[in-house]
Amino acid sequence: MKKFQYRLEPVLNYQTQVLDNLKVEHAVIVQRVNRKQSEIAGLNRELEGFESEFDQVKQAGASITDFRLFDMCIGRMEEIIREEEERLRLLKQKEDEKKKEVISAKVDTSRYEKIKDKKKDEYLKAEAKAQELYIEEFVSNSSVAFRHQNRG
Repeated sequence: MKKFQYRLEPVLNYQTQVLDNLKVEHAVIVQRVNRKQSEIAGLNRELEGFESEFDQVKQAGASITDFRLFDMCIGRMEEIIREEEERLRLLKQKEDEKKKEVISAKVDTSRYEKIKDKKKDEYLKAEAKAQELYIEEFVSNSSVAFRHQNRG
């Protein structure tokens, strides 16, 4: 019998390629999210440093100019953190969207894989049945030939 061929193999290969590409894109976005989270954590540590220094300056007594400078630095740092947190929120939104695309592509790919498995099972069953028929025919023909030989 001929070798099993799945006629939708090109479609399955294409779906697998799409899935792999989406997984790579998703991984890149996850990396960006992680980097942005680290960046925000660093900015928060920097802000804590400013606030700590400001507390020390307040206790030591400082000029109004120093107070205003610290206040401006702390205010600007808080603004930067808010902006970066908004960028992080947008990145997470992109990551969620890409994750949905990956899941959808995985569903499509697995659908074709299941069809392939089903077709292969059907093919193997048909091959086994054909093999059984061939063996039965061979045994039957051998039996008939043996009977003819013994009669003659």
